[in-house]
Amino acid sequence: MAGLKDKGCSKLARGLWLLFAGFCMNVSFLAQADDSDVAYGQHISKESGVADSEEPSAFLLEDPYESFNRSMFSFNESADKYILKPVAKTYQFITPRFLDQGITNVFDNLDDVETFFNSLLQGKFHNATVTLNRIIYNTVFGLGGFFDVATSFGLVNDEEDFGQTLAVWGYEQSDYLVLPFFGPSTFRDFGGFLVDGYYFDPLDEIDDIDDSEKTALTALKLIDKRADLLAAENLFTGGDRYALLRSAFLQNREFLIKDGEIDDSFAEDDFEMLDGF
Repeated sequence: MAGLKDKGCSKLARGLWLLFAGFCMNVSFLAQADDSDVAYGQHISKESGVADSEEPSAFLLEDPYESFNRSMFSFNESADKYILKPVAKTYQFITPRFLDQGITNVFDNLDDVETFFNSLLQGKFHNATVTLNRIIYNTVFGLGGFFDVATSFGLVNDEEDFGQTLAVWGYEQSDYLVLPFFGPSTFRDFGGFLVDGYYFDPLDEIDDIDDSEKTALTALKLIDKRADLLAAENLFTGGDRYALLRSAFLQNREFLIKDGEIDDSFAEDDFEMLDGF
């Protein structure tokens, strides 16, 4: 009975950290997204009143829960402003740059495990092979991933997750959803995130690390990622931040799912009419 109780507590702790991880993951996307034009594939926002293109992308759907989503968006921004961002600033101030980069590299190396398994599930065997070699090179020669030696050897992979796997399997369309702490997502990607956190987290396979140490490492990862993105957060300024984030997030997901093979409305064939000028 004691063993079952301990396992139950462990599951609860992992669930809480998944919740917090989702919040940080999507806050990090907010800071990562660039200030590029996001005109294609948008729809008319009920609250912003911005008209978008007539033919939306298969991955850029309507926002049927916009009222709820906007409320959650405001909540998440407040939580980041008063909780996560101050912690991230303190971490950045006291951590030497080389150590900060090394910590980032270690967690990137662990994340490659998720990419490896999802590449296999999607049938992307070349990416899986490259990712496996990245894990080996960085773990062995990069001192557990502290140094990213794999990139120096030309081993660059495409990041994959179970949300992308579901899309490759046919679950392409999914409504946009903003959840407290999880931030911008879709029903498909939210489910995929939970699967990745439950089945593909390498820290769960290390017996020498107890639950409290795993929790501390997870917290360090989230704070490190938020600190690394502090310099980029000013890219999201002005206008309707919610609508901008929604469009940027969905377009970014489509880009990742299709491995960058996005239909370009300004492709070379579209300029045949200019021949002769």
